[in-house]
Amino acid sequence: MPRRKKSKSTTSTKPMHEMIDRKTENLLPNSPTASSKMSRFYQHRWAYFFILVLAVVALYLGMKGYLVAATVDGQPIFGWDVTHAMMSRYGAQTLDSIISERLVAKAAAKAGVVITQKDVDAKINDVLKSLGPNVKLDDLLAYQGVTKGDFENQVKLQLTVEKLLGKDIKIADSDIDDYIAKNKDTLTATDDAGLREEARQALFSQAVSQKIQPWFTDLKAKASIVRLLK
Repeated sequence: MPRRKKSKSTTSTKPMHEMIDRKTENLLPNSPTASSKMSRFYQHRWAYFFILVLAVVALYLGMKGYLVAATVDGQPIFGWDVTHAMMSRYGAQTLDSIISERLVAKAAAKAGVVITQKDVDAKINDVLKSLGPNVKLDDLLAYQGVTKGDFENQVKLQLTVEKLLGKDIKIADSDIDDYIAKNKDTLTATDDAGLREEARQALFSQAVSQKIQPWFTDLKAKASIVRLLK
């Protein structure tokens, strides 16, 4: 029988560098594929430009309140003018408030003092009760001109300071009796237990208030505070 001829191998015998060159030739600037990509880009360049313009307009509309806060007879009041005025009038006071809050928070963390939302809600309820049965939280917020979040932060700060400074304060029964006798007309509780608790809280707050100033002065003296806002 005649021998069958061996079929030629389908495996490429081209050098490796030629195979790599063929794979990458489409990436070269002068290749037909690269030219077609550039051609498509120029064909659609107006669409790309239109999308870019829309993005810029959307960014402007989203930030226009920051750029121009208002206009008066066509004259703009820029956002930075408002910021500068607020910083000039309230900047130092606001900065002092933030510094105080940071110092108290740091002292609380060091002492392991934690105030929960439950503590805040209970304190707010006590405040509302002391103002009378018809006073609601919204009324109190409107009277003070603050938001609920700001008011809760104030209450949390007060509770934190009370917990830090009040651990060594003891209120004697004789002091409670004396307070009730002198302030019975201003107390809101109607039963004896309620009167004594209300008097105790008032005396406790007075004692904390007397300790705040020297304590906070010492707290600031030990802290490293660099004021960049004048």
